Amino acid sequence: MNYHNVQFEAAFGTSRQLPKSSLPEIAFSGRSNVGKSSMINKVFNRKQLARVSSMPGKTATINFFRVDDIRFADLPGYGYAKVSKSEKRRWAELIEGYFHQDRNLYMVFQLIDIRHKPTADDLTMLNFLIDEELPFVIILTKRDKLSKRQFEERMKAFQEEIPYADQITMIPFSAQTGEGVEQIKEIVNEIERDAIEYMQQDISEEQEISSGYADELDDTFE
Repeated sequence: MNYHNVQFEAAFGTSRQLPKSSLPEIAFSGRSNVGKSSMINKVFNRKQLARVSSMPGKTATINFFRVDDIRFADLPGYGYAKVSKSEKRRWAELIEGYFHQDRNLYMVFQLIDIRHKPTADDLTMLNFLIDEELPFVIILTKRDKLSKRQFEERMKAFQEEIPYADQITMIPFSAQTGEGVEQIKEIVNEIERDAIEYMQQDISEEQEISSGYADELDDTFE
């Protein structure tokens, strides 16, 4: 995948506006101010692909962008206290609407701040992904903020704080040092390969069906 080919597509503020899922999709999810925009910009090496703001809750839409035949969805950050109840409700409906649509979702990158215990909202999101059997990986952001000892303590604590932690891939990430970028890209590249293989297989099956139907017609009119 050529990450330099990334293109912003569109932003949508309600689930009714969301386009149909025509391509394999990868979603980025996390609470407000978890470092989601910084991570996206670092992975794609584009400073302004996702807007970084010092104000939590700035992203209030689902932003779609695309690289080749893979679509990415940047979901609104959840859990920001200083917004109205109606705005929180709109965000919740937007995120729920996205996940409950029949989307071609290959992976969710669920971001959690490595420095802190997962919030109640984080756990709600994780349990939702588990219950819905959606494929996901946890990205532990802001790795550079911790010393080696603090990092080891938090990684150990996550085994108790996160449900089914021993079965979940967790990637420590830093937008400052680039730690974790290559691991994330490896996952994305594998998804692209799987998606291409699936699409080629689908095309091959359609061609076989068409060929068989044509043979039947030939037999009929002989």
